[in-house]
Order: sequence, then C-alpha cells, then structure tokens
Amino acid sequence: MHTNPYWGLPDPETGRAFYDGVLRRRFLAWLVDLVLITGLVMLAIPLTAFTGLFFLPVLWLAVSFLYRWATLSRSGATWGMRFAGIELRNQDGTQPGATIAAAHAGAYLAMTMVFPAQLISIAVMCASRRGQGLHDLILGTAMINRAQI
Repeated sequence: MHTNPYWGLPDPETGRAFYDGVLRRRFLAWLVDLVLITGLVMLAIPLTAFTGLFFLPVLWLAVSFLYRWATLSRSGATWGMRFAGIELRNQDGTQPGATIAAAHAGAYLAMTMVFPAQLISIAVMCASRRGQGLHDLILGTAMINRAQI
C-alpha cells in the first residue's frame, strides 16, 4: 500500500520538468477556454430563439460544465490546455475518467462562483509544490506538462 497520496504523480523535486511553467500555461489555457466557451454560448443563444439571453449565466455555466467535462474525460485536457501544452492527471498518474472529469469541472465552477474561494484557490495554486488549485487538492489531481512525442 502506498503511503504517499500522490504516488502516481511526478515528484516536483525529481521531476521538475513536469511542472515547469504550468502556472503560466494554466492561465493561458484558462484564457483560451474562456474565449471558446463564450463563443459556444454566443452560438447557442440563437438556437434558443434568443430566450437564452434571459438565463445567460445558467446557460454559460451549463456550456462551460459540458465543455470541460467532455474534453477532460476524453483526453485529460480542454482545448485550451492542449493549446498550452498541459494535461490533467489523477493522483495515480492516469488521465481522468468521466466521473473525475465531472467532479473537476463542477468543483472548478463552484470555486469560480464564490469569489473568496477562487482567490484562495489561486493562492493555493501559487504556493503548492505541484501548482494545484483548491479543487485539485480536493480531488487529488494535478496539471502537468504534456509529453512531447
């Protein structure tokens, strides 16, 4: 039995290359994903006969959740993360499945909706050895640099 809860994730001391620049890349990925999600929402509004404008925050949250869940569960990275060259890994080092991807997307959106929680998550991300946000610490996940093959 493993006593280290992160036994499958690379060690930040011996595997620095996995975490070098991840904070900057996460921010870049966040910006790209924000633009993509906003674009998807704008495309969805006419499909709702413009009634989507009346519940825009709910529509944005639904599109954001579905986008993050679908992309994370398929490849361990949103399109923004792929662009930035990072991917999400479980504590055992594997890519997240549908359940962890849904939990990650939900926890991320919950942190985003509660401003103090978002600030705490950013602070934790800057201070933690693996650059994990609060939702990553809760789920035991981490962002790492994607292997260049």
